[in-house]
Amino acid sequence: MPGYTRHEYGERVGATGQLRLGAVAAVLAGNRLLLTKRTDNGEWCLPGGAIEPGERPAEAAERETYEETGLSVRVTGLIGVYSDPDVVVVYPDGRRVQIVGVVFRAEVVAGEAGCSAEVSESRWVTMEEAAGLTVVANHRLVLPAVFTGQPYFDPPAAPPAS
Repeated sequence: MPGYTRHEYGERVGATGQLRLGAVAAVLAGNRLLLTKRTDNGEWCLPGGAIEPGERPAEAAERETYEETGLSVRVTGLIGVYSDPDVVVVYPDGRRVQIVGVVFRAEVVAGEAGCSAEVSESRWVTMEEAAGLTVVANHRLVLPAVFTGQPYFDPPAAPPAS
């Protein structure tokens, strides 16, 4: 899947796109989290991507981490499921997608984090360092849960005023 070039934001803008299932790995080493810098837009994110047909979400997170960084990881738990109906990813071919992402906690099995066609830099960061980076919107939502170990809960929006 080609990289995206931008996000669009707006109230329920997700209704203008299609849903896409994704999986990401929150790889921690001590108090440091692995983030990757995307080659297409220069923003930072957790390694991950689309869940392919016939693949378990955890397998997708492990595969995508290896493809993007060369690092072999093993999923050890579920952090949560996220989606923001106020954000769409716009791909170069014009497709508009609201991501439904599954976030897994993972541990390093082998290798060292590096770069790929999709990743220009890999960096191990603390919570404070991550706060100073431009992190893609969908991943910025889950970073507090990743660092605290608390499950991520995507609360429903308040009902409209009557």
